[in-house]
Amino acid sequence: MPIELRPGDRQPVFLQIAGAVRAAVARGEFTPGDPLPTVRQLAADLGVHANTVLQAYRQLAADGVVTARRGSGTFVNRGAPGAAERRVLADDVAERALRDTYAHGLTADDLTAALTRRRLHTAQHPPGGA
Repeated sequence: MPIELRPGDRQPVFLQIAGAVRAAVARGEFTPGDPLPTVRQLAADLGVHANTVLQAYRQLAADGVVTARRGSGTFVNRGAPGAAERRVLADDVAERALRDTYAHGLTADDLTAALTRRRLHTAQHPPGGA
Protein backbone atom coordinates (compact mmCIF):
# COMPACT_ATOMS: atom_id res chain seq x y z
CA MET A 1 0.00 0.00 0.00
CA PRO A 2 1.97 2.99 -1.20
CA ILE A 3 1.08 6.17 0.65
CA GLU A 4 2.21 9.50 -0.68
CA LEU A 5 2.04 12.24 1.91
CA ARG A 6 1.48 15.78 0.68
CA PRO A 7 3.61 17.99 2.95
CA GLY A 8 2.13 21.27 1.67
CA ASP A 9 -1.43 20.05 2.07
CA ARG A 10 -3.51 21.67 4.80
CA GLN A 11 -5.08 18.29 5.57
CA PRO A 12 -3.39 16.81 8.65
CA VAL A 13 -1.00 13.93 7.98
CA PHE A 14 -3.08 11.48 10.03
CA LEU A 15 -6.09 12.19 7.79
CA GLN A 16 -3.93 11.73 4.69
CA ILE A 17 -2.90 8.31 6.02
CA ALA A 18 -6.49 7.38 6.92
CA GLY A 19 -7.63 8.46 3.46
CA ALA A 20 -4.96 6.34 1.79
CA VAL A 21 -6.02 3.29 3.79
CA ARG A 22 -9.69 3.95 2.92
CA ALA A 23 -8.71 4.18 -0.74
CA ALA A 24 -6.82 0.88 -0.53
CA VAL A 25 -9.87 -0.78 1.02
CA ALA A 26 -12.15 0.71 -1.65
CA ARG A 27 -9.83 -0.56 -4.41
CA GLY A 28 -9.81 -4.03 -2.88
CA GLU A 29 -6.12 -3.96 -1.93
CA PHE A 30 -7.25 -4.88 1.57
CA THR A 31 -10.15 -7.22 2.11
CA PRO A 32 -12.09 -7.92 5.30
CA GLY A 33 -9.89 -9.64 7.86
CA ASP A 34 -6.61 -8.44 6.31
CA PRO A 35 -4.09 -6.94 8.72
CA LEU A 36 -2.83 -3.42 8.21
CA PRO A 37 0.88 -2.70 8.58
CA THR A 38 1.88 -2.26 12.19
CA VAL A 39 1.88 1.28 13.54
CA ARG A 40 5.65 1.22 13.96
CA GLN A 41 6.28 -0.23 10.51
CA LEU A 42 4.05 2.25 8.70
CA ALA A 43 5.49 5.15 10.72
CA ALA A 44 9.02 4.08 9.76
CA ASP A 45 8.04 3.65 6.11
CA LEU A 46 6.46 7.11 5.98
CA GLY A 47 9.00 8.88 8.18
CA VAL A 48 6.36 10.08 10.61
CA HIS A 49 5.88 9.68 14.34
CA ALA A 50 4.11 6.49 15.42
CA ASN A 51 1.46 8.58 17.18
CA THR A 52 0.47 10.03 13.79
CA VAL A 53 -0.21 6.56 12.38
CA LEU A 54 -1.95 5.56 15.60
CA GLN A 55 -4.24 8.58 15.27
CA ALA A 56 -5.04 7.57 11.67
CA TYR A 57 -5.84 4.01 12.74
CA ARG A 58 -8.03 5.33 15.56
CA GLN A 59 -9.94 7.47 13.05
CA LEU A 60 -10.42 4.44 10.81
CA ALA A 61 -11.65 2.43 13.80
CA ALA A 62 -14.10 5.20 14.74
CA ASP A 63 -15.36 5.15 11.14
CA GLY A 64 -15.89 1.38 11.31
CA VAL A 65 -13.27 0.54 8.70
CA VAL A 66 -10.86 -1.34 10.98
CA THR A 67 -10.68 -3.01 14.35
CA ALA A 68 -7.63 -2.94 16.60
CA ARG A 69 -6.96 -6.14 18.51
CA ARG A 70 -4.62 -5.59 21.41
CA GLY A 71 -1.44 -7.57 20.87
CA SER A 72 -2.56 -8.79 17.43
CA GLY A 73 -2.71 -5.70 15.24
CA THR A 74 -5.23 -3.73 13.25
CA PHE A 75 -7.51 -5.51 10.80
CA VAL A 76 -9.97 -4.50 8.11
CA ASN A 77 -13.48 -5.08 9.42
CA ARG A 78 -15.58 -7.82 7.96
CA GLY A 79 -18.31 -6.16 6.03
CA ALA A 80 -16.35 -2.92 5.75
CA PRO A 81 -18.70 -0.64 3.84
CA GLY A 82 -17.29 -0.68 0.31
CA ALA A 83 -19.82 1.77 -1.14
CA ALA A 84 -19.39 4.12 1.82
CA GLU A 85 -15.61 3.91 1.48
CA ARG A 86 -15.86 4.77 -2.22
CA ARG A 87 -18.03 7.76 -1.35
CA VAL A 88 -15.53 8.98 1.27
CA LEU A 89 -12.68 8.46 -1.20
CA ALA A 90 -14.56 10.40 -3.89
CA ASP A 91 -15.21 13.22 -1.41
CA ASP A 92 -11.50 13.35 -0.52
CA VAL A 93 -10.53 13.48 -4.20
CA ALA A 94 -13.12 16.18 -4.87
CA GLU A 95 -11.87 18.28 -1.96
CA ARG A 96 -8.27 18.14 -3.22
CA ALA A 97 -9.39 18.89 -6.78
CA LEU A 98 -11.37 21.93 -5.63
CA ARG A 99 -8.46 23.25 -3.58
CA ASP A 100 -6.17 22.92 -6.61
CA THR A 101 -8.83 24.50 -8.81
CA TYR A 102 -9.17 27.55 -6.58
CA ALA A 103 -5.41 27.81 -6.07
CA HIS A 104 -5.05 28.13 -9.86
CA GLY A 105 -7.67 30.87 -10.08
CA LEU A 106 -10.34 28.64 -11.61
CA THR A 107 -13.91 28.02 -10.48
CA ALA A 108 -15.86 24.90 -9.57
CA ASP A 109 -17.73 25.31 -12.87
CA ASP A 110 -14.39 25.23 -14.72
CA LEU A 111 -13.53 21.99 -12.96
CA THR A 112 -16.95 20.46 -13.64
CA ALA A 113 -16.67 21.31 -17.34
CA ALA A 114 -13.18 19.80 -17.52
CA LEU A 115 -14.35 16.61 -15.80
CA THR A 116 -17.27 16.33 -18.21
CA ARG A 117 -14.92 16.74 -21.19
CA ARG A 118 -12.57 14.09 -19.77
CA ARG A 119 -15.44 11.69 -19.12
CA LEU A 120 -16.70 12.10 -22.70
CA HIS A 121 -13.17 11.66 -24.08
CA THR A 122 -12.57 8.55 -21.97
CA ALA A 123 -15.92 7.06 -23.03
CA GLN A 124 -14.93 7.51 -26.68
CA HIS A 125 -11.31 6.39 -26.15
CA PRO A 126 -11.18 4.00 -23.20
CA PRO A 127 -7.79 3.29 -21.60
CA GLY A 128 -6.14 0.13 -22.94
CA GLY A 129 -7.61 0.58 -26.40
CA ALA A 130 -10.81 -1.32 -25.61
